[in-house]
Amino acid sequence: MIRKVNISTSVGANAEQVSAAVSRKLKLYRKQNRFTLDELSRRSGISKGMLVEMEKGSANPSVATLCKAAAALGVSVADFVDVASDVPAQVMQPQVSSILWHGPRGGSATLLAGTQGPDMVELWRWEMFPGEVYESPGHSPGTVELINVEGGELTLSLQHTKLLVTSGSSVLARTEAGHSYLNSGFTELRFVMSVVELQRTRLHFLP
Repeated sequence: MIRKVNISTSVGANAEQVSAAVSRKLKLYRKQNRFTLDELSRRSGISKGMLVEMEKGSANPSVATLCKAAAALGVSVADFVDVASDVPAQVMQPQVSSILWHGPRGGSATLLAGTQGPDMVELWRWEMFPGEVYESPGHSPGTVELINVEGGELTLSLQHTKLLVTSGSSVLARTEAGHSYLNSGFTELRFVMSVVELQRTRLHFLP
């Protein structure tokens, strides 16, 4: 039997909801690991002041900051923002997704769903307007990203390499080092991205 699912028109959790979820989960995971704020700061590379603000729910941490905190605590970013699932199958409603990046011209990066950490798989939807760029400092060793461009053109920069990914094309890339996504075209860029990061077993998809 196929169950019908009512799809909400909501575009995802807003900044206040994301901050509240991060505040609640950061406190929980830090206590479970028995980390002081100083210890978590040392392990994650995030300043103690930022961690305090995150736990108070008054910070708006970047995606990179969330990735660092999650890695240090042995969880996933999806765990932090309440879009992780530990059941065999679950429909993730639109209102559950979290917008974790806002571009200066109206673009966005939305975390749609993900597995629980420390091993993680995440599904993202990106929308970028002409001239918008997102720069990432890189992820844990073995992290790979699979991207499919649905519209527009994506310029993906990886260290000294630049790739132009056109509409309908896909790319598989290691993203351990710093990298960036750029819309250098004249139309809206839309792409979906899966991020795979395994802590215990490193991946060898690429030579």
